[in-house]
Amino acid sequence: MTEEMMRFEKEIGKKALWKGAVTVTFKKWQRGEKIYDQDKERIGILVPEETKTRWQDFTNNNNITTISKLIRMAVDFYIDYSLKTPTERDFAQLSYDLKESLTSIKGFSQLIIEKFSNELDPEILLRIKEIYNQSLLLENNIKEIQKDKETETEIYDILIIEDDAPTIMVLTDFFELKGYTCKGVLSGTKGLEELNRYTPKLIILDVILNDISGYEICNKIRSNENLKEIPVFYITAIPESEVVEKLKKTGANGFFLKPFNFSQFEILFDYL
Repeated sequence: MTEEMMRFEKEIGKKALWKGAVTVTFKKWQRGEKIYDQDKERIGILVPEETKTRWQDFTNNNNITTISKLIRMAVDFYIDYSLKTPTERDFAQLSYDLKESLTSIKGFSQLIIEKFSNELDPEILLRIKEIYNQSLLLENNIKEIQKDKETETEIYDILIIEDDAPTIMVLTDFFELKGYTCKGVLSGTKGLEELNRYTPKLIILDVILNDISGYEICNKIRSNENLKEIPVFYITAIPESEVVEKLKKTGANGFFLKPFNFSQFEILFDYL
């Protein structure tokens, strides 16, 4: 039996020789003809000529006999990889399990420290304190990872920086009915943190916040090379004359006075 025959039998799973004669299937394979089994179903795909050329070059350079085999290998690899890769649900369950165990470890170690520190050997007490501190550290790490996981995939159109939660809800409902996604934050600090993470298409900004003035936030936005082109609109209950004056100084695009009328927001759709 030749090396080619052995390769055929290994790849196709059929006999190259039968009772001393070369099989028809082997001859077809030599001629490059397609070979089908009764228990196999043909699947066809359409790809551009450029893609076919890339695949063909890859098969030639990597000793893969046919494009069909390359596709089968790629699909099998993808399925195996997907099965081994943890999903968000897996991660959430792992976080839950870890935090449950950490709660017990942290709670019991803290209890021992508070109630029995005077009775314990100093070295043992030191070890228990170390367990407690490490459990706190691990808990914080889990929280940070969860926070990153939650934010890394969050994409939206409008950032609403407003310290009144009902106002955020009303605005979010209005824009979502129009087909736009929103994210609301309840402080200027949170707003700036969010802008460091993600660049929205538009910002709706309350002027009077609990921590940082909306005017100051707008100044920061306009002085940032990555953010300065984002349209900013104030929403506020302060006198119109003051807002108009600050509008020019801070570079905001416009403002809406509370209580606002939803028809006023139609102008914003030109920016989205």
